[in-house]
Amino acid sequence: MSQSQQNSSKAKICVIGSCSMDLVVTSSKRPGAGETVLGESFKTVPGGKGANQAVAAARLGAHVTMIGRVGDDHLGTTILQNFKDNHVNVDYVEPVTDMESGTAHIILAEGDNSIIVVKAANDHVTPEYVAQAIDVIQASDLVMIQQEIPEETVTYVSQVCADAKVPLLLNPAPARHVNKTVIQNLSYITPNEHEAGIVFEGQTLEEALREHPNRLFVTEGSKGVRYYDGQQEVVVPTYKVDAIDTTGAGDTFNAAFGVALAEGQSLQDALRFGNRAASLSVTKFGAQGGMPTRQEVEEQL
Repeated sequence: MSQSQQNSSKAKICVIGSCSMDLVVTSSKRPGAGETVLGESFKTVPGGKGANQAVAAARLGAHVTMIGRVGDDHLGTTILQNFKDNHVNVDYVEPVTDMESGTAHIILAEGDNSIIVVKAANDHVTPEYVAQAIDVIQASDLVMIQQEIPEETVTYVSQVCADAKVPLLLNPAPARHVNKTVIQNLSYITPNEHEAGIVFEGQTLEEALREHPNRLFVTEGSKGVRYYDGQQEVVVPTYKVDAIDTTGAGDTFNAAFGVALAEGQSLQDALRFGNRAASLSVTKFGAQGGMPTRQEVEEQL
């Protein structure tokens, strides 16, 4: 497919997952129990793996519908506005009455981060809620889902997609066991090395890759992405850049990989597109702040 063909008809992507607000404090010192320290800065940044992937996919030129929940608080209002600003359809992002929005409380100190996640409204992304959008799911070119929502919802969506023959990409983060039925229903699964060890517990990485040719793609940070093509293991290398903030790089990779697949690009081209987008995303601050546009990625390919 030529680039002009790709751009003339937008890929339809449905993202099912979490919507949160990241509350980020920067400090030179991490407080101990019972201790108060002075921080250096505070930022609120829209986040959540589902929201990150939806925004990234929309910036890369896809027609994106988000399925998720927010709280009926000011953070929920801000999250919804951020989706609209990024041209993400929010017909299926409803506030939960008398519930706060999901938050991630992040302390950046001493060269590392500590994070407390409060799922809140994200726990209300139930199979019954998602079922309201079944027509959207069935009409999608690709569905993307992660694991910051209830496990039974991932199972339900995997069956809906399998029945409708719609490709499903699972980014299994945060890592937890994924049942065999879900894995059989998937078209693509994209763990990092740590997540792969939990999802495919009891198997070596080599065994897991050979069992899932052209379906399991393990992201290995600066080394690139590893998969088994049916004959041999292949590593698609990443691009070297000066990283400022790696938050959201994995979400950008997944979104870009998903957009390229939904457009009918080859696996190799889709992986290169994903790696290029992810490499650009780490050159700016914030999970969504650095997510590139379609033009920015194509200029660098």
